[in-house]
Amino acid sequence: MNSFQYYQPTRIHFGWRETEKIGKIVKKYGKRCLLVTGPSPALQPVNQKVINFIQNEGVEVIHFNGVVPNPTTDSINHGATMAKEFKADVILGMGGGSSMDTAKAIAIEAVNEGGAWDYRVFSGKYLSSQTLPNLAITTTSGTGSQVTAVSVITNPNEKFKSAIVDPLLFPRECIVDPQLMMTVPEHITASTGFDAFSHAFESFIHKKANPYTDMLAIEAMRIIKEYLPRAVKNGSDQIARSQMAWADILAGLCIANAGTTLPHGIGMAVGGNVPQVMHGEALSVIYPEFMKYTYHSSIPKFAMIGRIFKIDLKMVSDEIAAEKSAEALTTFLKEIGMWLSFEDLRVGQSELDKITEDSLKLPDYMVNPRVATQEEIFSILEKCYKKG
Repeated sequence: MNSFQYYQPTRIHFGWRETEKIGKIVKKYGKRCLLVTGPSPALQPVNQKVINFIQNEGVEVIHFNGVVPNPTTDSINHGATMAKEFKADVILGMGGGSSMDTAKAIAIEAVNEGGAWDYRVFSGKYLSSQTLPNLAITTTSGTGSQVTAVSVITNPNEKFKSAIVDPLLFPRECIVDPQLMMTVPEHITASTGFDAFSHAFESFIHKKANPYTDMLAIEAMRIIKEYLPRAVKNGSDQIARSQMAWADILAGLCIANAGTTLPHGIGMAVGGNVPQVMHGEALSVIYPEFMKYTYHSSIPKFAMIGRIFKIDLKMVSDEIAAEKSAEALTTFLKEIGMWLSFEDLRVGQSELDKITEDSLKLPDYMVNPRVATQEEIFSILEKCYKKG
């Protein structure tokens, strides 16, 4: 067994109605809180409840509701300006991954020199010894951002999506309350749920995988296989929502300690160039071809995935189960309504060259079991353009 480290400093509050504790949690970290959310009117009642819980503890709150999908440097700058003017001493991100990642970036920009974008991976610039403390309430089951040290952001001027990775970005505490996920629409449930699967699977095959993350990843993937279709078909299924919320945590813990591989690098490049495409959508397009490309290089693990998704593969050799894993996953994607192509998502063929180029700007492809060349990535993308 190889040496490894496992680190998770976030205190996790999991369970129904745990959101009611947020006032007491925020109070531990400051007296002036910036609440960071998206602008959705449907979430306004929940936002107001959270504001009330915080104010009832004597903490002042100001609400920044300018989060956008694939968070941009512009939206982060607006939030950071508000935090500075308000003299916020704690940041609370509430929503999906975009809200939590925006909150982390605001926590950086409010107290560090320059903008959050300056601290992205490979920039050569590193954070000082502080950020504002950030807290998280997740309202979807998929991004895992509530337990990671990563903030994914997009610079629209450069049409490039990158990430800030630093232990200072781990939320101090997070709330995972399945009750908040009951009204998530079907397609968002499917898209974020598949993102959670991708986190677990890519951590499982990652070159830095270890026995701890393997254990969490296998459990997360088994849960997602069983409960994501239920959550998609019936959003009010409390058991399915609870199980998916738990799977999201497990998968988030995996990427916090191992990481993601080739599909996420490509998915980030898609998001940077075509920001209307949801991250889970991009992953669902890529995955079948990625699996066909990679399985030869990690046969035992791909065989295990195949058997999770198709029980009949337990009766065949690892080589056959691994080869059939892409087919088994395709059946699952069809079941949850995520059998998509780039054409379906209105990604122009002319975008594929730039997406390919940007896929090599992040390190994800280098830790895949099979390291892809630029030509091989382009070939994968071409095969994903239309579904047969």
